[in-house]
Amino acid sequence: MKKWSFLALAALLVVAISACGKKEEGGSGGKVYKFATDAAYSPMELMDKDKVVGFDADFLDAVMKEAGLEYTLTNTGWTQMLEFVKQGTEYDGGISSISITDDRKQSYDYTSPYFESRNMILAKKGSGLKTGEDLKDKKVAVQEGTTANDIMEGIMGKDNSNLKRFESNTLAFVELDKGGVDAVVADIAIVGEYLKQNPDKNLEAVDPNFPSEFYGILLPKNSELKAKLDPAIKKVLESDKYKEIYRKWIGNEPNVENILNAK
Repeated sequence: MKKWSFLALAALLVVAISACGKKEEGGSGGKVYKFATDAAYSPMELMDKDKVVGFDADFLDAVMKEAGLEYTLTNTGWTQMLEFVKQGTEYDGGISSISITDDRKQSYDYTSPYFESRNMILAKKGSGLKTGEDLKDKKVAVQEGTTANDIMEGIMGKDNSNLKRFESNTLAFVELDKGGVDAVVADIAIVGEYLKQNPDKNLEAVDPNFPSEFYGILLPKNSELKAKLDPAIKKVLESDKYKEIYRKWIGNEPNVENILNAK
């Protein structure tokens, strides 16, 4: 019996060592990378019961599979996500339609771009709004900490009381619906989704020709993940999988060349 136990134990050790070796070859070495998001940004990220779904969730899944890495994705909220990723202790990265900006690069690293976007104006039909400058003397709602906020601060002034900042775009849309503001400025995908879900609200999207922006996965400074994710992102962008995800959540075809050529 003792001899059998010894042999069985030896066999188990061999299996365990082999399994560890395979795990290492997979790329993560047993590590499960933790990502945070703000799942209030449909169709990019939203909650389906207790699960985060949306464009970013599907894209992250494709990238992590391509890189051979295990991960989790947790809804933390926007402000908390930014702080968690900056600290780099509890979370390894953030994915939440995060535009790549020079200001954020002071505090974070980014992966290579994976999505092209631009900000739009959402207003009541017949508002007469056409450009960003038309908003200068209006009441405008934005999500705090976003590029929409940065754009409108440049047009209206940082301390302008008519610039209303909200924790989420959902709250900004509610403010527009009840007449508290004249317009909301937000990313094109979010504005498009809101119009699709609310066809009876007598709203329209106005394209003021704000510059294109590109989303990246947010990482702590000097993160080792960037070297692992950038090649995987490129492969996913060049694949049919990216087009499939884009059509599923955005509804048309992506301009992949613009994204691949973005800096």
